[in-house]
Amino acid sequence: MSVNWNIHLFAGLSERFGQATLSLTLEKATLTVLELKQEFMSRYPAHASLLSVSFMACNQAYAVDDQTIQVEDELALLPPVSGGEEQIIDLAASTAEQPKYVVTAEPLSVDAVTALVIVPNNGAALTFTGTTREWTHGARTVRLEYEAYVPMAVKTLEQIGSEITERWPGALCAIAHRIGLVDIAEISVVIAVSAPHRDACYEASRYAIERLKQIVPIWKKEIWEDGSEWKGHQQGPWNPTTPQL
Repeated sequence: MSVNWNIHLFAGLSERFGQATLSLTLEKATLTVLELKQEFMSRYPAHASLLSVSFMACNQAYAVDDQTIQVEDELALLPPVSGGEEQIIDLAASTAEQPKYVVTAEPLSVDAVTALVIVPNNGAALTFTGTTREWTHGARTVRLEYEAYVPMAVKTLEQIGSEITERWPGALCAIAHRIGLVDIAEISVVIAVSAPHRDACYEASRYAIERLKQIVPIWKKEIWEDGSEWKGHQQGPWNPTTPQL
């Protein structure tokens, strides 16, 4: 009996295939991640190189090649990065109602995100703000476009927060990231960290941005005056299943 395997696509993959979901009819309802990727590569040889370096997500978690997956699982192929319904958060709401980890199409407020980590027991707070720069390697950027696998992106942002709390006891973290079009000098990401002492605060802030680039399924398209390109994190091969930094 044949079954239909459905795979969600994002960023450069969905653009390459011209659709947000791929469907493949196979005889098996259980495969390994590698077996399913090989099936797709055999059906779409023109895109095999991109498919081979993409990662599989199973039920909103990264899946390694030898992991067994089922046809009823929620599956997604994630192209190399810099990720239900989208979790769009109003950052103008009161801080008591705000989660600490959000992905939003709305402009970001540095003050609002920072306020989420200010507590009496922490004497140091640090906020990292990422903005769209105009010139990169001699090319003039007109604007950026961000896309995310939103529910999984939020989960991995929460994971980063948990890792920070474990590594630096007492530290708190809040992260907000934009999706959609982000113009020159606009804010694309805000990472706020607080800790009892400043040395832990500096270390945790650096860890948060590097870990975000390593595991969070958010993609960036650089749009120039004469073209565009989806960009990864530009730090070498992307492997979100590798151990923590």
